[in-house]
Order: sequence, then structure tokens, then C-alpha cells
Amino acid sequence: MTHINLPTSRRRFLQTGIAAGAWLATASDRTFAANANEEINLGFIGCGGRGGELMRYFQKIAGVNIAGLYDPDPARSAGARNGTQTKATIYDDIRDLIEDDEIDAVVIAACNHWHCLAAIWSMEAGKDVYVEKPLSHSQWEGRQTVAAARKYKRICQVGTQQRSDPMQTQIKHFLHEEQVLGSILSARVNRYGRRGAIGKRSTPLTIDPKLNYDRWLGPAQDQPIYRDKLHYDWHWDWNTGSGEMGNWGVHVLDDLRNNVFQDKVALPKRIFGGGGRVTWNDAGQTPNVHFVYFDTGDIPVVIGLSNLAEIGNAKHPGPGSGYIAYCEGGRLEGQRGGAVAFDKSGKKIKTFRGGGGNDLHQKNFIEAVRSRDSSLLNTDVEVGHLSSGWCNLANVAFRSGQTFTH
Repeated sequence: MTHINLPTSRRRFLQTGIAAGAWLATASDRTFAANANEEINLGFIGCGGRGGELMRYFQKIAGVNIAGLYDPDPARSAGARNGTQTKATIYDDIRDLIEDDEIDAVVIAACNHWHCLAAIWSMEAGKDVYVEKPLSHSQWEGRQTVAAARKYKRICQVGTQQRSDPMQTQIKHFLHEEQVLGSILSARVNRYGRRGAIGKRSTPLTIDPKLNYDRWLGPAQDQPIYRDKLHYDWHWDWNTGSGEMGNWGVHVLDDLRNNVFQDKVALPKRIFGGGGRVTWNDAGQTPNVHFVYFDTGDIPVVIGLSNLAEIGNAKHPGPGSGYIAYCEGGRLEGQRGGAVAFDKSGKKIKTFRGGGGNDLHQKNFIEAVRSRDSSLLNTDVEVGHLSSGWCNLANVAFRSGQTFTH
């Protein structure tokens, strides 16, 4: 067993060897503790909504067992075990799950601020990792996660599942090999999805005493919470979340990097952004209206995000959650599960249909784990780090209030 020198206080995290770039231990050299039937025991960190969805996808794969569950809210881990109808071990401490030699790989569906730290600890202990998007809460911690995967030779997949939809290959062939629409001139990315206010309390939220709040916080700061709910709405607090840019924006920007740029543009060179949190007067900090221009040094890109209701005849161009590639001979509008190409006159000339990538993305991870070949991954940790980076830097531009040069 590889023991991890884990700090007991989140305040000590930035003082640890990981933060300084000096790794604390040497990972186990085992491939995974699979039996003759190549069964793989998964441990889940985070048993909320997305964690439960991922359990169902992984359960469909032959030889994959839901073996361990951890959540700082014990009601969620107990509910997950009942929902999956398994005999999975419930762990009170994330460190116990990570250090258990019976766990071969870890699936991380915790809050954003936990993604990188949980992934690094898991890989340090010799586990392979499937980590939800966005990979990181900052560019620095994303780079440390990539470094950990390389140092410990671990398989690490990021959960931008649309990359595993075969439709994406068809779109790239259409745009770049057949070049039916000619050269791509510019691109637009959209996320227009209605949400609501999260409340604004006059006194801090009382935390359920059954929940281990210190472990829920992890590396985040211990700050009073003035929204109405602890769960999910952490997305809209900079201390724990990345706003809509890191929630849905990472999916549509990852599609852009994949299909428009074919991953040839790692990060934008300059970013200009604006927006605000308007209308609601709630306790949220992240913008509910956010627009960004990305100078890529090649094809210019803009993204528009809004959580407000559209009024009257106001209508955004293209799909509500997707992208538009504007080309010499027309445009392509892509989104999860589908895409449509139009000629210059607006006539529809081709339709693409896909499935969104769930099921396939989880199977892709297990295939890479069994073969010990990270090149098979559709979203290797470095790819996920760079796509998350567009979101992180867009948030930096918004928060700094000035053009950001990377």
C-alpha cells in the first residue's frame, strides 16, 4: 500500500510538497489489482447528481464493479449504494478510499475545487482517474494534475464526454478534409440556459451537522455562505466553483477546440471579457451574463453565456448550447448530439446525428485502463486541462476587468 502524506488541515495544503512541486511519495508500480477476469473496482469521490449518473454508465460495462463510495454528506453515499444496489464500501474519509488497495481506479464527481487535489492524491496512490469537468479550478493546479499523471504513469480521463461521440470525427472530416464549406473564418460559442436566483440570506447558512463540512471544503477557504443551499449552487461561488463558464462553457469550448481547431490551438493568446451578475440580487458571485473574445492567433472566437430568460423577439444565433463555424461557403452549427451544415444562402446541406458521448466515454476510459495505454483516451488529462484553461482564463479576464494576455 502507498501511504500518502496528506495534510489534515486545508490551510496546510499550499505548504505541502505537492504545491512546491516536490512530490510526496512514489506511486505503486502495480497496473491494477484486477483478477483473471480483468474486473476493475471503482471508487467514487462525490455521490451527488453527476456521480450517480456516472455510476449508472460504468455499471453497464462488463467486469466493472462499484466498489467504494465517498461523500462528505453521508446521506449521499448511502443513497448511492442503495441506488446502485451494490455492496460498495462507504468510506468516511477520502484518504481511506484512495489508500485502499482493493480500489483500482477512482471516479471524481466532487465540487470543482476538489477535482485536481483528489486526482493528484489518487494517482500518487497508484490509481487511475476519471475526473469530471472542468479539470481545474485554476491553471496552476491543472498543470500539477497533468504532471502527476505523467510522473506516476496513470491513466487520467477528463469528463468532456462529447469527445467520445463518433459524430465529432464525421464533423472534422467534413470541415477539414472534404472542406465542403471552404476555410473557417470565425467561430461563435453559445451557452444560453435559463437558471434562477440562489437566494441571499441575512445570516450565514447553517450547515447540516451530519455533513463533514471541513472535508467538503477541502482546499477551499472557510467563508460564510449566504445562499440558500449548500449543494450544487457552489458553482456560482468563486471559492468553490467556476460559474457557467466552467460548468457548461467547458463542454462547448471543448467542442470548439476539437472540431474547429483540431486541438492545434492550446490556449488563446489574448482574452477580452465582460458581463455581470444582474437582475437577481442574490448571493452568487459568478456572472449570469458573460461574453468573451478569444484571440487565438488564427480563427477569432467569441463566446456568449446567459442564464437569463430571453424576452420578446430577442434570439441568439445558432444552438443554445453549442458552436457555429462561419466558413467561406456557409456555416456549421454544432451541439451535443447533432450538427447541421448550411450553404451561403442558408440552405441546409448536411445533418449530423450523434448520441452525446455518455456510455462511450466511460467505456473508453476502461479500455485505456485495461490496456495501460493512455493514447487511447479521447480526453487525456492534458487535453482536458487545456479546454478547462479557456474557461479559467475567461474568468480571469472577467474578474480582472481588463484584457488578459497569456
